[in-house]
Amino acid sequence: MVIVMFLAHLVGDYVLQWDRLARWKSREVKGVLAHGLIVSMVTLLFSLPFDPNWWPWALAIGLTHTAMDALPLALGKRISFTGSGAAALARFLVDQSVHIAVILAVLIASGYLTAPTLAVELLSELRASRWLAITLGYAFLTMPAWILVEFLVYGLVDGSAPDFSQAANKYVSSLERGLMTTCVLTGQMGLVPIVALPRLVFEGPRVKGSRQATLYVAELLASVALAVAIGLALRRL
Repeated sequence: MVIVMFLAHLVGDYVLQWDRLARWKSREVKGVLAHGLIVSMVTLLFSLPFDPNWWPWALAIGLTHTAMDALPLALGKRISFTGSGAAALARFLVDQSVHIAVILAVLIASGYLTAPTLAVELLSELRASRWLAITLGYAFLTMPAWILVEFLVYGLVDGSAPDFSQAANKYVSSLERGLMTTCVLTGQMGLVPIVALPRLVFEGPRVKGSRQATLYVAELLASVALAVAIGLALRRL
């Protein structure tokens, strides 16, 4: 159940939050409710094969997630949520940390984890369910990793918030990270640069000499580092 709940979070909060829904959620409560319903249903469906009686806890995660996503929209009337890239990165990290904390709290309250030995139990769960852990790692390498890389690069390198509507490489970079992680996971570390090379060769000239060149290289390096790190982590399980 532990790994499955984090997998449900990645699927509900990222994979199934398409661009139009994300924009709707940032403007209207109806968008927040639609996203919250998706998160709740994914959490419930993922939990059913493992514990059909766990539905109240799944509902608690979904409702809490919805309430937390609605809070910035409500506070936005009094507090400006625009700012520097560092501020945007901080808000993203805080938001995700709170969502993860809620999932952990629910797992502890329902008896699947215990607070004093939380880290040990999480590692044990990952090792005991290696294929689920690998699935979790690859799910993270898709939209979650892309969004994290965008926030990191724009916030730390450019000092601005990322404009996701202008991003053109999210699917290509997700595929690259998956291939690179597979290379690491199968012991073929030397193939990682080869996977990264085509995009650099074909798209490099397009951004050469422009302001986007630094951001492009930083995104590629961050993406490679993240894929390698996930691959090494999965190999150690």
